[in-house]
Amino acid sequence: MTHDVHIIGGGLAGSEAAWQLARRGFAVRLSEMRGSGERTPAHQTDGLAELVCSNSFRSDDDEKNAVGLLHHEMRRCDSLIMAAAAKAQVPAGSALAVDRDVFSAEVEARLSELPNLQVVRERVDALPESGATVVATGPLTAEALAASIGRATGAESLAFFDAIAPIVYRETIDMDVCWMASRWDKPSKLRGEAKDYINCPMTREQYLAFHQGLLDGEKTAFKEWEANTPYFDGCMPIEVMAERGVDTLRFGPMKPVGLDNPHWATPEHPNGRWPYAVVQLRQDNKLGTLWNMVGFQTKLKHAEQVRLFRTIPGLEKAEFARLGGLHRNTFLNSPVLLDRQLRLKSAAHVRFAGQITGCEGYVESAAVGLMAGLMTAAELAGREWTAPPRTTAMGALLSHITGDAEAESYQPMNVNFGLFPPLHEVKKKQRKEAYTARAKQDISGWLESLAPAA
Repeated sequence: MTHDVHIIGGGLAGSEAAWQLARRGFAVRLSEMRGSGERTPAHQTDGLAELVCSNSFRSDDDEKNAVGLLHHEMRRCDSLIMAAAAKAQVPAGSALAVDRDVFSAEVEARLSELPNLQVVRERVDALPESGATVVATGPLTAEALAASIGRATGAESLAFFDAIAPIVYRETIDMDVCWMASRWDKPSKLRGEAKDYINCPMTREQYLAFHQGLLDGEKTAFKEWEANTPYFDGCMPIEVMAERGVDTLRFGPMKPVGLDNPHWATPEHPNGRWPYAVVQLRQDNKLGTLWNMVGFQTKLKHAEQVRLFRTIPGLEKAEFARLGGLHRNTFLNSPVLLDRQLRLKSAAHVRFAGQITGCEGYVESAAVGLMAGLMTAAELAGREWTAPPRTTAMGALLSHITGDAEAESYQPMNVNFGLFPPLHEVKKKQRKEAYTARAKQDISGWLESLAPAA
């Protein structure tokens, strides 16, 4: 099949871009190296849109949360990723979490139904010299293609480390020690009750011993070329957080507030039912057989992970479906290298999308892929592209990536209200709702302004 556009990379961004283009009648070649005998340091399957870290798309609250607002806007834009997430959803309180296998299979099935989209299992080693191209190879771009990008940009890519959290088999968790609850007993959108997380309680003594174990545990050795690569704060390894202070974890992933342990209503716990620290696990698949350790991304060696994590109350006999890991991510200095339509300034036929642009997070990556698809569709149809307003989540994210961020200190960024034009005239307590209300009105106007096909 001849193609109108070549998309390189079958992750969330590439799959979303392919969907947006093929749904508009354009012939798409989607190249994915997994399945051709190639692998990355983090992926475990050949499935399109595989989720390699958490199974959470984070908050689904579109009234008070920026990422929930982004969910809303993407749904308005007929997002494949959001439709697949709805099909694969598992309970996670007010968050949107998915069964990662069901999610990937749904993305692949929906794309396979499009007759003008061809998925080719192949490794692409160089940027195409001509033709509409979207590069969505993500933070694990293969070495040869990364070198080709480097030659085209005339600058080295920046890099950072991203870490993967362990996954535990549900049947190996001791529920006589742990209990099911959401923080502050907040009901789940999906289940309707406040029991979406498994909570492992710790006393002060247990927490201090665990903290010391993180400091003393044997870590993965860095290669020479990795030594000066910074971590992204949103995926900070738990042992790195531990190095920042004895209470850092208690104010982060092991925060105990809002979690009342029913097992501790006994004289052995004179401080009542409130743990000193809590490890939470979130459902990872629809069957409920796999649960991931929330915020427990790590670079501890595998044997050390098993030993130390089994000191957590309730996980003494835990068996792990996957242990934590660490991989190096790369991204472009997009404010310098890309124009406002995500095109490479030195080669305008090439667009970039997803995490390689410096956005961070599954939803943000897919949203940039969605916009790259819409931009390319407009260009191929000879129509002028109008970006979403900066007052919307998509527009704010795009503006940040393509020029509003400080180039000298550019780092991966999740969507957040700090990227939006400020509403100083609104009282602080009402400001989040004001941001989302304004965005919803403006995204509706933007969608109405697009051509009927969009």
